[in-house]
Amino acid sequence: MKLIDMHCDTLWKLMDMEKDGDLMENHCSVSIPFMKEAGTKAQFFACFTCLKDFEDADGYEGCYGRVQDMIACLKRQTERFPDHIRLARAYQEVEENSREGKISAVLTVEEGGVLCDRINRLDALYENGIRLMTLMWNYENCIGYPNSREADKMSRGLKPFGIEVVRRMDELGMIVDVSHASDGTFFDVLKYSKKPVVASHSNCRALCEHPRNLTDEMIRKLAKTGGVAGLNFYGAFLGTGKENEADTAREDSTVDAMTAHILHMIRVGGTGFPAIGTDFDGFDAEGVLEIPDVSKMERLWSALKKAGVSEDQLDLIWGGNAERVMREVWG
Repeated sequence: MKLIDMHCDTLWKLMDMEKDGDLMENHCSVSIPFMKEAGTKAQFFACFTCLKDFEDADGYEGCYGRVQDMIACLKRQTERFPDHIRLARAYQEVEENSREGKISAVLTVEEGGVLCDRINRLDALYENGIRLMTLMWNYENCIGYPNSREADKMSRGLKPFGIEVVRRMDELGMIVDVSHASDGTFFDVLKYSKKPVVASHSNCRALCEHPRNLTDEMIRKLAKTGGVAGLNFYGAFLGTGKENEADTAREDSTVDAMTAHILHMIRVGGTGFPAIGTDFDGFDAEGVLEIPDVSKMERLWSALKKAGVSEDQLDLIWGGNAERVMREVWG
């Protein structure tokens, strides 16, 4: 049972607590001891930035600077604990780390707006270790449009620069992530990318009608191209709570709801489709978290097994499906 989690926001929290916390000991949902208990093979660490936080600091330019700081933060952490965790820039390195008993830390960017219409900036991020990019967060950017409850906005897709970005990501060997994207952007990405695409932390819209989730048509098309979706543990995307106007509310993140979304992904997209993308440390929920941190992942494993998912299928969900994408895209 080797876990690959395609999305956490732990770096975002560590940046604010690095003086009194680190990957070995912190108040986050992801830590080295927790990952070891979970049997983590690779953890994707998102360099997340929110445009509104930098409105008085050059907007997306300020966000780009923050990404650089977050990259440096993870590198410091891996240098501090080299016996436990190591950066991985290629699939071969993930395998080497695993053989040596080390967790692989994979750097990602969550908010492609930091490119600021400069394609050379994408190359710079790749050289700095970024191996997956979530094209947008919740704001329109130079690449395209985010998910929305407004039909007109939801139908808008990639901008010309966005098409260039997707093609260049394919060339570099960087995974394209469509979580947070509008439906129009999603379908445009599948049109222009020639490599497997992921929705690193998205669930099923058939079970939870949230624009961040995937429709059955999207699941089928993503699966057909060899892509995967990582199960998001946030209650608002599981359908276990009510939202208010600010898109926040009390919601329980339950194992039963997680199980239902995985089973639906299997029914619609096949066993090769579901993966894990917890979104740990990326949401604040006032409700019950039945899996509060990565060390408790066996609770989901047991529930899925009880629901009839075989151990071979579980191995794919836990990491095998994500590994296949990593091999195909990273080379």
